[in-house]
Amino acid sequence: MAWMLAWRLFLRELKQGQLLLIILALALAVLSVTGLARVSERLQVAINGQASQFIAADRVINSPVPLDDALLQKATDFGLKLSKNLQFNSMVYSADAFQLVTVRAVDDAYPLKGNIELLSGKTDKLPARGSLWYESRLGALLGQPSQVELGNGTFRLQSALSRLPDAGFNIFASAPLVLMRLEDVAATGVIRPGSRVTYLYQLAGSKAQLQAFAAYAKPLLSSSQRWVDVQSGDSPIASAVQRAERFLLLSSLLGIALACAAIGIAAQRYCQRHYDVVAMMKTFGASTQQLRTLFGLHLLLVTVVGVVLGLMGGFLLDAAISLTLPAEIAAYSAPVLRPLWLGVATGMVSAFMFSAYPLLRLLNIPPLRVLQRQLEGSGWGAWLHFLLSLCAMGLLGWLYSRSLTLTLSVMAGVVLLGALLGIMGLLMLRLGQTVGMKTTNPLALALAGLRRRARQNTLQLVGFSSALVLLLIILALRQDLLEEWQQQLPKNAPNYFLVNIAPEDVAAVQDFLQQHHLNATAIYPVIRGRLSTVNGEAVINTEQQTQGQQGRLGISRELNLTWRHDLPPYNQLLQGQFNQMADEVSVESGLAERLGLKLGDHLGFTIDNQKIDVRVSSIRKVQWETMQPNFFMIFTQEMLAPFAYTSMASFHLEAAQQDVILDFIRQFPTVSIIDVGAILQQLKGIVSQVSLALTLVLLLVVMGSCLVMLAQTEAGMASRQRELAVLRTFGAPSRLLTWATAGEFALLGAVSGVLAVIVTECAVWLLKTQVFELQVYFHWLWWWLAPLSGALLVAFLGLWRCRQLLQKSCAELLQRA
Repeated sequence: MAWMLAWRLFLRELKQGQLLLIILALALAVLSVTGLARVSERLQVAINGQASQFIAADRVINSPVPLDDALLQKATDFGLKLSKNLQFNSMVYSADAFQLVTVRAVDDAYPLKGNIELLSGKTDKLPARGSLWYESRLGALLGQPSQVELGNGTFRLQSALSRLPDAGFNIFASAPLVLMRLEDVAATGVIRPGSRVTYLYQLAGSKAQLQAFAAYAKPLLSSSQRWVDVQSGDSPIASAVQRAERFLLLSSLLGIALACAAIGIAAQRYCQRHYDVVAMMKTFGASTQQLRTLFGLHLLLVTVVGVVLGLMGGFLLDAAISLTLPAEIAAYSAPVLRPLWLGVATGMVSAFMFSAYPLLRLLNIPPLRVLQRQLEGSGWGAWLHFLLSLCAMGLLGWLYSRSLTLTLSVMAGVVLLGALLGIMGLLMLRLGQTVGMKTTNPLALALAGLRRRARQNTLQLVGFSSALVLLLIILALRQDLLEEWQQQLPKNAPNYFLVNIAPEDVAAVQDFLQQHHLNATAIYPVIRGRLSTVNGEAVINTEQQTQGQQGRLGISRELNLTWRHDLPPYNQLLQGQFNQMADEVSVESGLAERLGLKLGDHLGFTIDNQKIDVRVSSIRKVQWETMQPNFFMIFTQEMLAPFAYTSMASFHLEAAQQDVILDFIRQFPTVSIIDVGAILQQLKGIVSQVSLALTLVLLLVVMGSCLVMLAQTEAGMASRQRELAVLRTFGAPSRLLTWATAGEFALLGAVSGVLAVIVTECAVWLLKTQVFELQVYFHWLWWWLAPLSGALLVAFLGLWRCRQLLQKSCAELLQRA
C-alpha cells in the first residue's frame, strides 16, 4: 500500500515539475563523480596496465653521469638484462633548414620491454649504422631531406617513427625525437665534458632479481641519480597524468559541492510545499510511522531516477573527455565498477544527508497547522542541517579522492570562500535597505526585493561568484602568464639561446656574434651541481622526508651553476658584497627566501661526485623575464675552475637575419640553438588545447551554479507570489512588475560579477607576485564585462522561472497565494 501511494505521489509531482530540480541536482552530482572517476581510472590504467612498457623496462636508473662499471656488472650478476641509452638535445640541419631535436642513442638490447613503432608498423630492429629513425614532423620541418647533419656527422633519414615504448605521454615535449645507435654518438662530437646528457640504464628481470639489485644499488646512488619505477610516479607519463588527475579531482569536488547545495535547497523547498499535506494526513489519522514510510519511499524513487540519469550522463561525459585525451591514454578501457559504486554512493549520500533535516521538519508538522498555517513543527536546530551537510560533503570528498588532506583542504577553502562572498554579498545587498516601496519605480522595487530576500540571495551570490572566479582565473592564467610575459620582454630581448658551447669554441663564438653585430649577452659557463648541505645539515627532498630521513628540506634537482666576478645585468644586489673572495657565492633572493638562507651561511655542493663548500656573501634579485641567462647561484671562477663545463649565451635576431643562423650552424655544428619564440608559440598551442579540454569541466561547475540559483529562486517563489498579488491589488501594471523582477535578478547577477572580479584579482595578484614574478595590473575589461554578463545571464534565468507568475492575473495570484 505504501509503495503504491509513494509511486502515485512520485508520478503526480514529476508531471507537475516539482521534483525536476531535485532530480537534476542529483543527476549532476552523480554525473560529475561517475564521469570524472571514469577518466581518472582510465589515466591510472594507462600507468599501471602495462607499466613496464612505458619505460621499456622494469626499472630504469636515470643519471647525469655514467654509472660505475662495477655497479653495472653487479646487475648482470643478479641475472638482470641491461640496456644502456643516452639522451640529449642538439641541432640537425639540412641545406638552409635547421631544427632542435631530442636525440635518443640506444644499444642493441633496446628495448627490453615493448616494441618500437614505425609508421609502417611495429619492429624489433634498430636503425642501421649511420642512419636515424625520426618523428615524421621532423621531415616536414626540414623540407623532407634524405639526410641531415648532426654535429660533425652526416646521417641518412631511414624510417619515420610512430613512437618509442618509453616515450611516455609528455604534453610539453617540444623537440622532435630522433633515434640512433649508441656507437654513432662519437662521430657527432656533440658530447663534451660538461655537456647536458642523460644516461639511462634500463633493467629487466624477475621481481626477486629486481628487489635484490635494488637493495644493493640504491644506497650507492647519489642524490642526482634516480631509481625510476612507473608505479611510483617517477616517469614523465606519471607526472603528467597525475597533474591532470588532480585538476579533474578538484574541479569535480567543486561541482559536487554546488550540486549538493542545490539538492539541499530544493529538498527544503519541496518539504515546505508538503507541510499542509502532512498536516491534513495527520488530521485524517495517518501515523508518523506511515508518513515516514511514505516519504522515505518517495525519496528513494527520486534518488533512483536521479542516480540512473547521472550514471548515464557520467558515461557520456567520459566519452566526451576521452576525445580530448592523447591516443595512447584514450586507447585504454577504464574499469566500470569503481565509478559505478562511487556514483551510486554519491547519489544516496547526497539525497539522504542533504534531505534529512527538511524531512525531519516535515514529519514533525503538527495537525493543528490545518487551522494555524504559521505552525511549522518543533524545531530541529539549523545546526543539524549544517552538520549533516558538512558531513555529507566530507564523506563524498573522501570517497572520491581517497585523500583526507585534500578533502579537508577543499572543504576549508569552500567554507572560507563562501563566508567571504556571503558577508560581502550581504553587505552589498543591504545597501538597498533605505529604498522604499515606490510602485512607480522598477529599480526601487528591485532593490527592495533584494533587501527582503538578502539571506536567500547570498547563497546565489556564492554559487555564481565561485563559478565566475574559476572561469576568470583560467582565463587569466592563459592570457597573462604567456601573452603578458611576451609583452613584458624588453625591446630587442634575446629570442635565441646558444647552449652546449665547448670551452675551445667560446672565443670563436664571441667573435662570430661581434662580426655579425648581434645584440648578444655575455657568454656564461654552466656547470651542473646539487646543493647537498646548509650549515652542515644535509639537504633532503620531499620523498626522503616522507621516508623518515632527517635533514633540511631543499631542492630535489641539480642546479645550473656559473661563475662571475661582477654583478650580471638585470640583477639587483639586495644584501652583502658580490663575490670578493674565492669561497663566496651569490644567491638569488627567491631561492634564499625559500631555503631560509642568510648572509654568512655555509653551503655544500656536490659537483661530479666532489664536495665543495662556499659561504653566502650576497643576495640578489633577478629579473627572470628579460630572457638573459640567469642563475640561482653565482660562484667565483677559482671555486669552479677544476670542473668540466660548457657555456651558454643568448642574442636577439631580427626575422630578416635568418641566414645568420645557418652560417652559425655550419661553423659550430656541436652548439645547440634554441628558438625561444618558436617554443613560446608551441606553449600557446598547448595552453589552447588544455583550455579546450577544461571546457567540459567548467561546464559542470556552471551547471551546478545555475541549479543553485534555480533552487533558491524556487525556494522564494511562494513569497514572490504573495508580493506580486499585493502589488497587483494596489494597481501595479504587468510591465512594472516584469521590469522590477528582471532588475532584481540583473542586480543579483551584477553583484555576483563584481564579487567574482574582486576575488579573482586577489588570486591573480598572489600568483603573479609569489609565483610568476610578473607585473601586476588590473583587468579593466573584467570589471564591466563580468558584471554585465552576470546580470544578463541571471536576469534571463530568473525571468524564465518567474514567467508564469508574471502572466497571471490578480485573481489567479490571490487564489494561489
